[in-house]
Amino acid sequence: MNEWLPSFCVIASIGVFLVLPTYVKLKWREHKARKKQEASIAAGRNEPASIRPWVDPKRCMGSGGCVTACPEKVLGIVHGQATVVAGAKCVGHGACVTACPVDAIQLVFGSKRQAIDIPQRSPGFETNVPGLYVAGELGGMGLIANAIEQGVQAADNALNQTAPTQEGVDILIVGAGPSGVGAALRAIERKASYLLLDQDEFGGSIRHYPRQKLVMTRPVTLPGYGKLHFKTARKEELIETLEAAAEKTGLEVTQGRVESVLPCPEGFLVATPHEEYLAKRVVLCLGRRGSPRKVGCPGEDLEKVAYRLIDAEKYSYEHILVVGAGDSAVEAAVALGEQPGNRVTLSYRGTKIHRPKEDNLNRLKASEAAGKVTLILGSTVGRIDLDRVVLKQGDEEHVLPNDFVFVFAGGVLPTKLLTHAGIQIQRHQGKQVVAAEAPKASGGP
Repeated sequence: MNEWLPSFCVIASIGVFLVLPTYVKLKWREHKARKKQEASIAAGRNEPASIRPWVDPKRCMGSGGCVTACPEKVLGIVHGQATVVAGAKCVGHGACVTACPVDAIQLVFGSKRQAIDIPQRSPGFETNVPGLYVAGELGGMGLIANAIEQGVQAADNALNQTAPTQEGVDILIVGAGPSGVGAALRAIERKASYLLLDQDEFGGSIRHYPRQKLVMTRPVTLPGYGKLHFKTARKEELIETLEAAAEKTGLEVTQGRVESVLPCPEGFLVATPHEEYLAKRVVLCLGRRGSPRKVGCPGEDLEKVAYRLIDAEKYSYEHILVVGAGDSAVEAAVALGEQPGNRVTLSYRGTKIHRPKEDNLNRLKASEAAGKVTLILGSTVGRIDLDRVVLKQGDEEHVLPNDFVFVFAGGVLPTKLLTHAGIQIQRHQGKQVVAAEAPKASGGP
């Protein structure tokens, strides 16, 4: 017995000083992950805005590498396996996929409860219509760095395809946001003829973000310009960089709102209200928002009604109504509430605000507690007048003095444009994909 005692003591020491602390640490982390998941589900924030990781339980070994790799802390270890504990925070950079040693994670769109419609496309971003590609936000990828890379890859794949004829530009790109700029820069680098069309300013929706908004969270390479080494970038920094890339490469943007994209023997005929363009291939880099969704009440066509806020500092000593409950609405309400003399009201049809990021929710709570923002939940806009607004809340009406109205109710997807071009739409529900019912064509896009 005595001869086994030293070995027993060594084994016991290893268990007490090494194994037990590690076990306790893992259990504590799992406890925190479960609590985070429960809180996220209770607040309605575990459903993805668009993209999220899907973990194959048969392959996951619970290494935790994916948890460490994700800066947004979307995943946690629960019952020994990686689990989504904060799905709404996912931005789709795919760090968890790369970190998994057994390939147990995929990025998927939507969930069983919250379906997302996305144009059908191949891994090379080509839709079911040969020669017609979709990249960036329209394809469900809102993260700017990923959108740029998708635009580059889509342009590469399009240009590698054999052209149907010698007529038209080699590639026509619709949308001058991050993915469109990436596609156009690749076309320039490959010395292909191109046309970059946009109904708005160069930079897409980024230009309409609030001042100093953080828009980028990892480095990315712009063709013909080089690698952007900053790990994070705010709106102004990114716009300045894109403008510098455009100047260096000679990138040009043609203004025009695309009304239709129709296949033809020479490739595609792309029509704007004043011009038609012939292209061998087309890459659609449109935003998912499309046109802003209206509130549908009398007076919403008044000049004081806007659908974006760029600079909150331009507004002071005003009565302001903000409509919506997403990140954009909350950020706008908080920013406007910080300005001197403003009386800000946030109206939302739901009885609870849970969609925004946790940081924005905390900022909204602090603004409400400080009396800078007033919430009227369960309300809709009944009428907008020159000097007031009427909110309906059940059987009650609230008449508020008003100088400006900001509506953040999302947007109407360009489904008509897509289906008229022949693109099939798929409804994604996590791993499940079903065909989405498309609206009937009405003789025009």
